[in-house]
Amino acid sequence: MTNIEKMFINGEWREGETSYELKSPYNRDKVAQVSFSTKEDVFEAIESAKLAQEKMKALTALERSTILEKVAHLLEEQFEECALILTKENAKPLKSARGEILRTIETYKFAAEEAKKLTGETIPMDAAKGGKGRFGFTRREPVGVIGAITPFNFPFNLVAHKLGPAFAAGNTLILKPASQTPLSALKTAEIFEQAGLPAGALNVVIGKGGDIGDILVTHPDIKLITFTGSLEVGLDIKAKSGLKKSTLELGSNSAVVIDDVEDIQSVANRCVEGAFTFAGQVCISLQRIFVKKELYEEFSQAMLQSVEKWKIGDPANESTDMSALIQEKEAIRAEEWIEEAKNAGAEILCGGKREGSVIDPTIIAKVPAHVSLNCKEAFAPIVLINTYEKFEEALRYVNDSQYGLQAGVYTTSIEKSFQAIEQIEAGGVIINDIPSFRVDQMPYGGVKNSGTGREGIKYATEEMTELKLVVFKVSD
Repeated sequence: MTNIEKMFINGEWREGETSYELKSPYNRDKVAQVSFSTKEDVFEAIESAKLAQEKMKALTALERSTILEKVAHLLEEQFEECALILTKENAKPLKSARGEILRTIETYKFAAEEAKKLTGETIPMDAAKGGKGRFGFTRREPVGVIGAITPFNFPFNLVAHKLGPAFAAGNTLILKPASQTPLSALKTAEIFEQAGLPAGALNVVIGKGGDIGDILVTHPDIKLITFTGSLEVGLDIKAKSGLKKSTLELGSNSAVVIDDVEDIQSVANRCVEGAFTFAGQVCISLQRIFVKKELYEEFSQAMLQSVEKWKIGDPANESTDMSALIQEKEAIRAEEWIEEAKNAGAEILCGGKREGSVIDPTIIAKVPAHVSLNCKEAFAPIVLINTYEKFEEALRYVNDSQYGLQAGVYTTSIEKSFQAIEQIEAGGVIINDIPSFRVDQMPYGGVKNSGTGREGIKYATEEMTELKLVVFKVSD
C-alpha cells in the first residue's frame, strides 16, 4: 500500500480523500504521494486556529520563546534530513540546501528573541491641553488567525519567516505551501509538534491556490495574509482580501550598477553567484547589470571566466552548483524570452540552451529595454549586461522597472553611494554588493510592484500585531 503524506489539522495528521504524485523537478522520479486538502479541511483548519488562539494568548513571552528555541534545536538535530527534503522536492543543490537549513535555524532563533521584545511605549498625555491627569501607554497584541501562502524556492526558510514572527507574537496560523514543496512544510509542522506548540496553533493544508487559497484570503476569521509569490497572484489577493492586513512580497528584476571597483574579478564572481544561485529562482536574483562603458570588456570576460567553473546537474551531487527549474514549462518560457531578446538584437555571451527543465547559465549583452527579460521577472538563470556612460544614467536604468525590491551599487565614491541611496526606488540599497544579499533579521520588502509590508523577524512580528492604546484617568 502506498504511503501517503498527510495534512496537519488541529494537531492531527490526516490523510486526504484524494492525493497527487509529487515528482522531482530534475529527473521526474516520484518523490512522494501527497494528500490534497478539501475546502472542508481548510474551514476546519481555520476553526481549529481560531479556537487555539486563546491557548496561544495564554502563553507567556518566555514560553513562546522556548518553543521557537526548541524548533531551532530540533532542526539542528535533523539537519541532513531537512536538506535532503529540499534536494528531492525542489531540486535545490545539496550544498545550497544545507545553506538554507542553516538560515532557517538562525531565523527561528531570531524569532525566539523577538518573542521577548514586544513592547509598547508611554504617551505623554499631558502634552495636550485635554490630557492633564491622564496616563497613557500602548501594548502590542496578536492579530489572531493568520493565513500564510508560501512559494517553492525557499520552502523551509520562507516558511520560517511566516511562522517565526506569527508565533513570537502569539498568533495562530494556517499554512498553505506550494504544491511542489509540501514535504518541507509538513516536516516543519512535525518539528513544531515535537517542540510543544499547542494543538491547532499551526495547521498545514495542501492544494492549488484557486481551490483552497481563496478561502484563506476571503474568510472573515483570517485577520492577516502573508504571501510570497508572483505579482499576478499578489494583486488578486489584494483585490479579494478587503480590509485584512497583508504582507505581500512579489518579486523583482533586481539590478546592480558597476561603477569604480578595486577587484573586477571578485565583483564578477559575486555577480555570477547572484544571478545563478538556485537557477535564478530567487526573488532578489541578480537579473540586470549596468556596467560603466569602459569596464564592459574586462567585466564581461571576468563573468564568462567565472561561470565556466559552475557545475550543472543532479542536485543530490555534492559538487553541483545549479540544477533544474521547478517545472519544464518555466524553462520553456525562459527559453522563449531568450529567443525574443536575441531576435531584438541582443548578444548571447554564453548559455541560452535548454535541456528539459535545465537552462544553462545565460549571460546576454546589449538587451533592448522593451524585451521581456528586461522588464519582467525572469526567475531563471539569466542575467543581462548593458553599459552606461554617466552614473545618473545608470540610476535611471535601475529605476526603469515596475519592481523595486533591492538594488546593488559598486562604487569607491562615498558621494555616489549616497546619491544612489537617495535616488534608487527600492526597499533596499546594497552598497558594494549585489542586490541578492540578505540576512534574516534585516527588514526585507519592496516598493512599486514588489509588494507591501516588510519581512525580517522584528519587522514581521510587529506587522503581525495590533497596537492597543490604554489611557488611565488618574486625577481631574
